[in-house]
Amino acid sequence: MNNENFETFFDCGFSKVRAGVFNQNNKSKVFYAESEFLINNLNLKSEIQKIIASFEKDTNEYINNVNLMIDSPKMLSVGVSISKKIDGYKLKLTNVQFLIQEAKQQILKHYKNYNIAHIIINNYKVDDIDYSYLPEELKCHFISLDIIFICLPSDLVFHLKNIFSQSNVLINQITCSSYVKSIHYKDNLKLTGPVSFIDIGFNKTSIITYFNDTIFSLDTLPIGGNHITRDISKILKIDMERSEQIKLNFYHNQKISKDGNFSHDKLQNIIFARIEEILKLCNQSIYLNSPILGPFKILLMGEGSKILNNKFKNKISFLNDMVFFIETLEGICQSGLKFSKRLNIQEVVVMPKKQIKEGFFEKLFHFFG
Repeated sequence: MNNENFETFFDCGFSKVRAGVFNQNNKSKVFYAESEFLINNLNLKSEIQKIIASFEKDTNEYINNVNLMIDSPKMLSVGVSISKKIDGYKLKLTNVQFLIQEAKQQILKHYKNYNIAHIIINNYKVDDIDYSYLPEELKCHFISLDIIFICLPSDLVFHLKNIFSQSNVLINQITCSSYVKSIHYKDNLKLTGPVSFIDIGFNKTSIITYFNDTIFSLDTLPIGGNHITRDISKILKIDMERSEQIKLNFYHNQKISKDGNFSHDKLQNIIFARIEEILKLCNQSIYLNSPILGPFKILLMGEGSKILNNKFKNKISFLNDMVFFIETLEGICQSGLKFSKRLNIQEVVVMPKKQIKEGFFEKLFHFFG
């Protein structure tokens, strides 16, 4: 057995692991798997090992390496502007590479407990003219770059690498799950103009804001769906497991068992009070990090958002154009696959794939191998 024909993607969340394996030669040959609900991540290792074993049985090949998608409440994005004088010479690839490397070293110096997952160049300013792409060999006197670094905590990265290593599996590439999914959904839904993706996870909420194909910001709040469960547990004085089940039943519009000493209205008030808080904080983040005034299209996604859907929209005092998007196992895994295949002219590839013959732009964006 070998692993030449398949690519494997794992989305390791705090409440669930999802994974997909794709045949590179036969697009119809694809397998998906997801874990049971994770309690405090205690059974994360065993769930990952179960999925690896099931994929090896499905594909009749060893899973030797995977691409990993992760998020964290401690995830952060850092914006850097950096410049260089050119003195009238032709702008060369090495000039831009030098600036990116200089900015990268600053991030590594000041954020020692983080790994860089994404390096995104938002803007090239050449002699006071803005470009969304690098103008090739243009004579100029001055260039500056606006760069966003998306970083993940090193301890989380090390922990997951160690889990996969114990199954003799190497990590090819680590990406930010919320960011990768937002790109996939934005392209599939053909969203343009100002749009924000609010990804409510187990214990974090990510806000990724775009204008067309330009990302303005990625912000993370250390609050998510598990906080709703905690609220239910504290106010109704019941354990966390029961609270989680009540929350899920509310989403599925199922009846709550009669042994509860509370009404449906009381439960709804508890849930929507926390949701209101999360959305207001997200709204503040969107307008704080965006240079654009006016309404944004907002797409609400993630496990934590399942407590809501369009039938509850009138319960939320939120002014933007909001759509509740129910994610699927297939869509999440395909986000990782499509991200690995696309060449984003804004993004420097931190961990490139196999080397191929490259042109001017490809050499830049595969610089950091």
